[in-house]
Amino acid sequence: MAVSVRMDPLLEKQLEQAAKRQGVTKSQFIIDAVERALGHKDPYQLLLQVREEFAPYHVTPAADDASGANEDAAPPRKQRLHEILRAKHNAELADWEAYQAAKSKGQDGSPT
Repeated sequence: MAVSVRMDPLLEKQLEQAAKRQGVTKSQFIIDAVERALGHKDPYQLLLQVREEFAPYHVTPAADDASGANEDAAPPRKQRLHEILRAKHNAELADWEAYQAAKSKGQDGSPT
């Protein structure tokens, strides 16, 4: 059923912006507001429903640190990736240090 509503242009602009922020149409925004006002959508009940629905899921933060102390517990594929990246980093670091040493001796470090 179609309903026509007259409102102040400023209020309509605010309605458009609020609907856009929520990613819904103006019509859907208005319908949601009316449903809440009439008690059809109780935000608290929705919160309780979501909490009950997702209660069995527990997310634990990763205990990884920069030193790699937790690397032993990593899956083999992840551990191999760490080894490859560490080797690449060490090779690049050695190249950079060699370049800096050559540069300090007055050489430009480029091949001739």
